[in-house]
Amino acid sequence: MDRVPMTVKNEDPHDEGGSISGGAEGNQKKTQKSARGKGKTWGKGQSAKGSTDAGEGTSWRGTARSEPGRGGIAQSGRARGGDVVVKANGRGRGATNADGAMEKNTRGRGRGRGAHGRQDAKRFPMGRSQVRDAAETDVRGAGAYRLNSRGPVKAPQGRGLGFRTLEELYDKDSSVVAITLSSHPALKTVLDEPSMRQDLTELLCRVMKKAFQSRTDRSTLQHLAGVIKDSTFFRTNLPLYLAGMGSESNPVRRAQYPQHLDNILAILSEVMSNFRASSVHTVGMLLTLLQASISNLRKLDVDIQPEMEEKVASLQGIIGKLQERSREGTLSSDKARLPAAADDDDDDPDEGDQQNFRTIPIYPTLEEFHQAQRPFLRRNRTSRRYTNTHVYLDTHFRLLREDFVRPLREGIQQLLAQQMDVGRNDNLRKKHFDDIRVYFNAKLIAPKCTRTGLAHIVQFDIQPLKFVCWENSKRLIYGSLVCLSSDNFESFLFATVSDRDPRDLQKGQVLIMFTEESKVKLARVEDHEVFLMVETTAYFEAYRHVLEGLQEQLEEDLPFQRYIVECNKEVEPPAYLRRNDVYDLSSVTQPHNKKGMRPFSSLVPEAWPAMKTLGLDESQMKAFQLALTKELAIIQGPPGTGKTYVGLKIAQALLTNLKLWNNGVQHAPMLVVCYTNHALDQFLEGIHRFLGRGIVRVGGRSNSEVLKRFTLRELTSSRNFRHTLPPHLQTAYSAVYKEVCEEERELQKHTIKLQCSLKGVLRENFLKNFISPRHWLSLQFQPTQDGFMTWNEQKPSVMMQWLGLDSTVFLQRETEDDNENPASDEEVEVDFIEIQEEADWMQADRIIEDWGVPPRGEKVDRKARMKAAVREVEQLMLAMSLDNADIQVKQHEDEDGFQFQKQQKKKMRKVIRKELENGTAMTKVEESHVLDVWTLSQQDRWRLYRLWVRRYRVELRTNTELSEVSYQNAVDRLADIKRHESLCVLKEAKVIGMTTTGAAKFRKELQELRPRVVIVEEAAEVLEAHIITALSKECQHLILIGDHQQLRPSATVYDLAKNYNLEMSMFERLVKMELPFVRLDYQHRMRSEIARLLTPHIYPELENHPSVFNYENIKGLNANLFFVEHNHLEEEIKDGKSHQNQHEADFVVALCRYLLLQDYKPDQITILTTYTGQLHRLRKLMPASEFTGVKVHVVDKYQGEENDIVLLSLVRSNLQGKVGFLSIPNRVCVALSRAKKGLYCIGNREILCTVKLWGNIFHTLSRNKQIGKALTLCCQNHPEQKASVSSAEDFKQAPEGGCTKPCQFRLDCGHVCASVCHPYDPEHQNFKCVKPCQKILCDMGHPCKLLCHQECLKDCPVKVEKIVPQCQHTQMVPCHLDPAIFSCEEPCQKTLPCGHPCASLCGKPCTVDCTVAVSLQLPCGHIQQGACFYTTEEKKPGCRTPCRHQLKCGHTCKGTCGRCNQGRYHSPCLKQCERLLICSHKCKEPCTRDCPPCRMPCENCCVHSQCKKYCGQACSPCVEPCAWQCQHQSCTKLCHEPCDRPPCTQPCDKTLGCGHPCIGLCGDKCPKKCRVCDHKEVTEIFFGTEDEPDAYFIELKDCGHIIEYTAMDKYMKLDDDDQATEGQEVAIKLKECPRCRTPIRKNLRYGSSINRRLADIEMVKEKINGPQPDLQMHRETLLKRWAEASEILENLSVQDFEDISKMLEKPNLATNDLWFLENKIDFLVRVGKLLDVAEKGMSSMHTFQFKRSVSEFVYWIKHQHQKFTDQQVFDLQRELQRLHFLAELNACCHMAEKRKQTDEIQCDAQKIRDVLEAPGQFSEQDERGVKEALKDLTKKIPSSGLGISEEDRKMIVSAMKMRPGHWHKCPNGHIYVITECGGAMERIKCPDCDATIGGQNHTLDRGNAVASEMDGAQHSAWSEVNNLQNFDQFGF
Repeated sequence: MDRVPMTVKNEDPHDEGGSISGGAEGNQKKTQKSARGKGKTWGKGQSAKGSTDAGEGTSWRGTARSEPGRGGIAQSGRARGGDVVVKANGRGRGATNADGAMEKNTRGRGRGRGAHGRQDAKRFPMGRSQVRDAAETDVRGAGAYRLNSRGPVKAPQGRGLGFRTLEELYDKDSSVVAITLSSHPALKTVLDEPSMRQDLTELLCRVMKKAFQSRTDRSTLQHLAGVIKDSTFFRTNLPLYLAGMGSESNPVRRAQYPQHLDNILAILSEVMSNFRASSVHTVGMLLTLLQASISNLRKLDVDIQPEMEEKVASLQGIIGKLQERSREGTLSSDKARLPAAADDDDDDPDEGDQQNFRTIPIYPTLEEFHQAQRPFLRRNRTSRRYTNTHVYLDTHFRLLREDFVRPLREGIQQLLAQQMDVGRNDNLRKKHFDDIRVYFNAKLIAPKCTRTGLAHIVQFDIQPLKFVCWENSKRLIYGSLVCLSSDNFESFLFATVSDRDPRDLQKGQVLIMFTEESKVKLARVEDHEVFLMVETTAYFEAYRHVLEGLQEQLEEDLPFQRYIVECNKEVEPPAYLRRNDVYDLSSVTQPHNKKGMRPFSSLVPEAWPAMKTLGLDESQMKAFQLALTKELAIIQGPPGTGKTYVGLKIAQALLTNLKLWNNGVQHAPMLVVCYTNHALDQFLEGIHRFLGRGIVRVGGRSNSEVLKRFTLRELTSSRNFRHTLPPHLQTAYSAVYKEVCEEERELQKHTIKLQCSLKGVLRENFLKNFISPRHWLSLQFQPTQDGFMTWNEQKPSVMMQWLGLDSTVFLQRETEDDNENPASDEEVEVDFIEIQEEADWMQADRIIEDWGVPPRGEKVDRKARMKAAVREVEQLMLAMSLDNADIQVKQHEDEDGFQFQKQQKKKMRKVIRKELENGTAMTKVEESHVLDVWTLSQQDRWRLYRLWVRRYRVELRTNTELSEVSYQNAVDRLADIKRHESLCVLKEAKVIGMTTTGAAKFRKELQELRPRVVIVEEAAEVLEAHIITALSKECQHLILIGDHQQLRPSATVYDLAKNYNLEMSMFERLVKMELPFVRLDYQHRMRSEIARLLTPHIYPELENHPSVFNYENIKGLNANLFFVEHNHLEEEIKDGKSHQNQHEADFVVALCRYLLLQDYKPDQITILTTYTGQLHRLRKLMPASEFTGVKVHVVDKYQGEENDIVLLSLVRSNLQGKVGFLSIPNRVCVALSRAKKGLYCIGNREILCTVKLWGNIFHTLSRNKQIGKALTLCCQNHPEQKASVSSAEDFKQAPEGGCTKPCQFRLDCGHVCASVCHPYDPEHQNFKCVKPCQKILCDMGHPCKLLCHQECLKDCPVKVEKIVPQCQHTQMVPCHLDPAIFSCEEPCQKTLPCGHPCASLCGKPCTVDCTVAVSLQLPCGHIQQGACFYTTEEKKPGCRTPCRHQLKCGHTCKGTCGRCNQGRYHSPCLKQCERLLICSHKCKEPCTRDCPPCRMPCENCCVHSQCKKYCGQACSPCVEPCAWQCQHQSCTKLCHEPCDRPPCTQPCDKTLGCGHPCIGLCGDKCPKKCRVCDHKEVTEIFFGTEDEPDAYFIELKDCGHIIEYTAMDKYMKLDDDDQATEGQEVAIKLKECPRCRTPIRKNLRYGSSINRRLADIEMVKEKINGPQPDLQMHRETLLKRWAEASEILENLSVQDFEDISKMLEKPNLATNDLWFLENKIDFLVRVGKLLDVAEKGMSSMHTFQFKRSVSEFVYWIKHQHQKFTDQQVFDLQRELQRLHFLAELNACCHMAEKRKQTDEIQCDAQKIRDVLEAPGQFSEQDERGVKEALKDLTKKIPSSGLGISEEDRKMIVSAMKMRPGHWHKCPNGHIYVITECGGAMERIKCPDCDATIGGQNHTLDRGNAVASEMDGAQHSAWSEVNNLQNFDQFGF
């Protein structure tokens, strides 16, 4: 394009930072520098080719960087871009970050103010029209979106969302505006500008109001409202704009303000409706400003319309109520309901005032569940017209809502009533509820991402539902409504089933999606909360969409009110025909008449062509003519009359004359609606035959291959589809879909872990952060039965072992169960025929189009991908999985080589599943009392495990909460975009097909598509409300096709169906109201004998077409129609109301088998039954190998279908004479009219005769001899052979479908056919000879052992004797196999090196390790039996000889020699103490001398509070006023003090629930027992006064026992009086219940006695725990000592002592705790000193061995059972002494080695070492011997290493009087001294060896060192620091 020079200047020269967004190659001219610093900015650009609105040009991508600066002040700046120059003047400070781009080589030079940092600008090509937007944009800094302007405000910087863009956007459709704004990345930037121009504010309000006019994009608008609510625009700019209105001086602008105010009002209303709680205050403030602006404008004579004031007043009223609720604290959610407006009066004067149906909530309310009153209902009017349209809509809304609410309401009311009766859920499980299904112990497992949003996996108790066949059950199918409550339905959550997998249901899992209102409540649900889940049988989704449609339907917009409301019988032609009625029917004319067909005037009857020309009979012609000329046409089509054929003719005529009803102004499609998916497929396939393009089938459950490419799913996921969409949809989809994927990935990180956490046993490392350090350490080491831990053993899963799930423990526990309940043999599974289960077809009809289809290219199945991800995480997280058999903990073999078998794994999974489903977990207080997790019982281990898992899940749930909201928001917005994409396809369609459910769900789309012609197939099966919601106000032509004498609509509530006419369709109602309709009279399906059953019994007239008289007779039977009667009784199905009849099932299957043997194809036969229970029974009798292809259906799902032969099982046969719905003529009609050539029924004639219709049918059958107790079979090959069959057994008379005569046909192999007579395969082409094969296989003459028809084997398999050449053994070897390659199976005869025989087989390698048991001499001296290979191994097995040492406590050691380390560390005594503590609890510690303070939770409590401390800690006294009050007396003391009032003796005047008087006393708690109702229990003699008539009782709250009060008063005073009077010793403890010995703590009557005893107990506690100041001082001393020991412990691992620091930090440590810590610190410090010696004074070999001994010592110090008992301390002290001497010995040896004196001491040192390393404990005698030996050793090797005695060394050091650090030695060890400061300042030669000694500058020469052996110094004494360090020494 031509470049035109132009210059654009900034609108305001005073704007700060006038540089544009995206300066390229900008350079900054420094004009002034501040003393504080400087700023520098530079940029770099990159050109990119791109096209713009104005043509092709080059755009620059700019990157701006800034350096920190404070003082640089920019005076001016400008940007250049080739011929385009943008100048901007302004002032700024610091550095600038530029972001954006200018078209045409733009260069920017400027100044601005921004934060430090760097930000890269994204390329955004602009044309000329966008230059202004770019010039108005601000420079963005990191953390600041725009500059602080001092002058008039510019447009915000929103990239691509400038003023011009907003203006252009405003001119587009509201939905385009909504989607574009919502998904635009710059929207938040624009709205968060701190200030904004007035014109931009007005434009934004205008655009936003238009966006909010798109009422169909709910989620998009909600997101947009949320962005606005949280923006600076809403909180700052809008208030400033409103406040400035009153000061406007321009009259033109003032006149525009009312419109601007209206725009703002629309924004406020939308924000308020979406975010009620979080926006109420801001909206209230804005509304106040808006009202003030209106008042000011009115004063300025600006015209304010009354409508605006009404809107303001209405919104103000709502805000006022919400603010009031906010103040009360009841407004906690943005989803809270808006306060309801006043109800409109009912239009029916006879019904009184009722709530307007448009304000009735669709979901049931709390009041409905707890009130017995039924709601107001009207009957569906079937004999007279409706008063008006409002009443019509109101009637159908109320009836439809009641149809789904009543079962749930009455079911829950029944549940609550029974719950009050039985009291517990356990009993409720056995109860049957009529209207609901109940699921117990329901728990939320994890959220799950689905295409429609966030769903939740729910786990429920499957045990009560073991009998349910989930494949066939109607339970929990897609769309079912469930209600969850944890508090007896005082509150509840609603959800719908979003996915159903029978395999998951068998495990008790289902996927549900919560409603919007329930999602808000969900945030308050605890992770471990347990619900009762109730399911209603109704398909809620269909109800919801229709009910919403009825509420939204405006009376004036309802089409055809003249007929459906007013029932006018004069039907007008369609409105479009009144303009032009010329039809061209050449497309529907018979082929030979096409040329003669001319257009004609359709409203002139005489102008119509003859019916034969159109290929129609007389009634079909009438129907065709009615449909094309009347705006409401009703066509009744009895079975086989061709109503679909006529319907297709009508559709073809309308579509070929499309211009008649589609005027071209706005394209309108034809809508085809059917009740079922199958009927819809059939009708659309018929349309496809004449319409190749333009069909769209909405719904994801089409089974038609023809229609597959016409489904909406396929059309919207095609390769090029997205490129054809409008740009705003493409952009929005990409942005939002990316957001969905990101949120889903973030969410799934946690949700998958949540799922897996309950799928099995978690590996311990995933729970580490949720296990206390003490328990984690304890868990790592498993003790044996003698109390010792397994040491350094590799275990597959510690958690599995701890939970008792490893092989040894688990199998040992389960062995007894195995013996008692031997496993039964597994049944062989048989593959039965595929039958579409009832649940499947119900679900198929419910699931409609999924808008959230992934983009093309994402072909991997979502569910499979998710399962793979879960499986991968399972493998990582789980040690044992319940679902996946492959994820098992690796079981190691035990000594016998035993491994888990399949049955044991199954039992293990059962145990795990039971424990995981258990809801109880250990409390935090209980957890804190656990010292060693291995000492817990199995039950408590699982409780603790569940606590850990619960913490883990709480953290995961917390991490998901924010992502859940964001994900759902993004999915909802994506659904809005997908809906618009789908509308793009639908608007181009000529025909749109939907089911009635789909039409209800997509009613808003239909309102937008405005179809003018609607054809409803199966209209008589559809509820009237469904048709109402499918009609738009633009509909001009409605054609209803159906048959009300076949199936009717189904209602859930029988009462509403019969008494309120809910089951009557619009089709039937209008027929009854005598509106014009045509019935088709000629049937083309059934042979005449079958048709006789319908006419005249059901249809008064039904003619047979000539074609039905040409059918051949059924082969093998003597009748084409027969009814077999019987009296075998039915069975009732346990789950549900279905029935089955075994006799009928057996007979029908046998008859089907017989017909297949007559050479009929399987697809020619259909088995029909009237009950789904019978359907399932039939399936179990029909193996797939025999019956594949045979159709088996229930009658209701076979309407519209037909087949050659139908076998009908009627099922009902009972003593009560009940026939169920076999009495309904409609169902009978369908059942008897499906067969074309043969119909065979079986049923109980006797009970069916009670129905008049059946009586007439039987009369017809009897007259034609087509009914009887037996059916006659005829052999095709031998016609004279006949057999009568009345049961399945009778068919044995024709075993192969013929008769019992032999076949005698000679086969090609020469054998004779061995079968009996069979009509199938007469030429025996498919027959297989089953006689033995007579061929020879090998030279040895072995015959083939297969059957004649089977192919002979190439290699002879017969086993014969052969000699194996390698070993010369004789073996049975297959005939064809060479013995040289055969592996000999004889036992090996070889002898191992040890002399024992080999245990392997001859042909396999010999045994490596001999396992023969031999006597082993162990290092400890004991002899025991063990594997032979140990004799050659250095490592020996652990000694199993019992220790039996007498411990210090007096008990015998239970350990073994090996476990006790040959007596060095004895196993701790685990004998339970069981002494009674002062608090009345038993001591839980094992064998202790002084019981520590009790660690149980304190049970002391009063009416005010409860003590939360440990029982052993001192309780804080309650200082609240005493609560013991009655009408006679009151106490004035504090709660913890003894009361100053006597107990009241007046009888209680209250009455119990049973109506009898209370047996308690005034002021005391009323006993639960009644003297009358519980007479025996109350008067049971204990003290002797219980049976007196005036006896009154006290109920003890602690245990619940009731005691006669006079005896109890005396009992409570007993010890108190003894102590007070006699002064004798009395046990300090709480009084106990005289019946059960439970301590009495909670009783106001005896509060004085209890308080006195508690005070005594507190004194004892204080004595046990010690005075708190002393404890605190002791703790601080230990802390100080521990800090000082840090350097000493450097050689120890941090894990060895990390728990000490944590324990010292804990408050409330008792004396026992401090004593334990003191011991631990003391031993660790001493060990640390030993290790330090090892590091400095031992050889490397001795150091390694010594450290191994020390590590074992440290291990016992931190042992979980280490309590520092007398025995343990003694053992540790003896071992420490041994280590002490060992260290000293190693040091001496090391010194001797350095001095090369090893030989002198070797013999003595070895003797000492033998004693120190000998097995067993280091005794005091050993100690004395070693001490003397070491003393002698040190004389030979003086510790100083100076060659002089110790006495001489001390004398020399003393004589020199030098401080430590002056003595040094030369490289050869010769000693010398440095005087003065001790630092080397000169060099000289050593007088002994001439080596250089000394040094320079206080630094020793290389090889010289401090002579520590002289004075122990470690450093030279040349500085005070070094000198001081020489005095900081330690020893041992």
